[in-house]
Amino acid sequence: MSNPQAPSTLTLQLLDTHAGGDVSRIVTGGISPLPGATVRAQMEYLRDHADGLRTLLLEEPYGIPEMSIDLLVPATDPRAVAGYIIMEVMGYPIYSGSNTLCTATAVLELGLVEKQEGEQHFSLESPAGLVNITARVHNNVVESVTCEGLPSYIDTYQATLTVPGIGDVTYSVAYSGGFYALVDATELGFDLTPDEERALSDCAHAIVTAIQAEPPYSHYSLGDVGPLPFLHFMGPVETVREGYYRSRSATYVHPGVICRSTTGTGTSARLALMHYEGLIRPGDRLETVSLRDTRFVGEYKGTQQQGRFPVIENTITGKSYVIAKSDILVNGDDPMVTSQGLDQLLSVK
Repeated sequence: MSNPQAPSTLTLQLLDTHAGGDVSRIVTGGISPLPGATVRAQMEYLRDHADGLRTLLLEEPYGIPEMSIDLLVPATDPRAVAGYIIMEVMGYPIYSGSNTLCTATAVLELGLVEKQEGEQHFSLESPAGLVNITARVHNNVVESVTCEGLPSYIDTYQATLTVPGIGDVTYSVAYSGGFYALVDATELGFDLTPDEERALSDCAHAIVTAIQAEPPYSHYSLGDVGPLPFLHFMGPVETVREGYYRSRSATYVHPGVICRSTTGTGTSARLALMHYEGLIRPGDRLETVSLRDTRFVGEYKGTQQQGRFPVIENTITGKSYVIAKSDILVNGDDPMVTSQGLDQLLSVK
C-alpha cells in the first residue's frame, strides 16, 4: 500500500465459515464500494485492477491457498438481498456451490436476512447471476441450505489422452460453473481415502496440464471462460434406495489443493454425466462423499436443450458452519502484503 495519505493500519471484518470442510472467509466490512453496474462487473474490476485483496487473504501471513474468499457487496439485482464475489487460489470463479452455501448462511447469521423458523427463501447475486436459496432453520440454527447449481452439461464424453508419467487416461469434460475433467478413480488406482490426498493432487495436476495443452473448451453462450482448471475423481456409485445414489469423490482445483468438500460444482458436473449416461431421472439425487466423509447432495431437476447440448438444471444441498468472527489488521509497511489495488479498496475506519 503505497499511498502516503493512508493510515499505516487498516481493518477488515471477516466471518469465517466452512461447508464440507472448505473454509470460506466472508469479508463483511472494511472495503470501499466497487465500480461496476453489476456484481459480475465488480468481480472483473477486482480481477483486472485490484487483485491484492485476493492475494492478501489467501497467502501468508493471513491465509492459505486451500481457503476461499467471498466479498459481500450490495446487490445490483433488486430481487437479491446481497451480492457476493468469489475469490480462490486459481482466480475468480463466477460460481461455487460451497461458497454459495457459506455466503447464504452468513447473510442469515449477520441478520441481512431475518431467520425464520422452518423453510425460507431468498436470492443472492453471484457473478454468474441470480441464485435462489432455500434455507431450513430449526431453533434459530441454519440446519441446511439448498442453492441452485449452474446449468451443467457434458461437452466431451470418454476422450482418451496420453499423460506423461501416467499413461492413457480416459476422461469426460463437463461445464458446471467451470470446465471439469471427470475421471474414474478406480481406473487410476485410487480408493479415495485420506492417505491418498497428495497422490490424487499430483495425478490430477498431470492430467489437467495435459488437457490444457489441447485445444481449449468454449461455453455454448459465454464463449471463452479460460483453460480447464478442475478435475473430479469419481468413485463407484452405490444405490442407497430408489432415486438416491452415493459416491465417494474428490475435487482438484490447483497444484497441491484437493478440496475438503466434494464441491457443489463438482457434484453438478457428476449429475450432468449421470444424466448423459441415462442413469438418473428428474428428482433423483446423488450424495457425494469427500475424503473427510463430508457430504453434499445434488438433485437433478430437469433438462433444457441449448444448441447441441442437453443442459441439466440442478440444486446442491449442504450445511455451513460459522467458525470465527474477527477483524484483521492490514499493515501498510508489511513487505508480505501484496499491494495491487488495496489503497483504493480498503475503507478508512
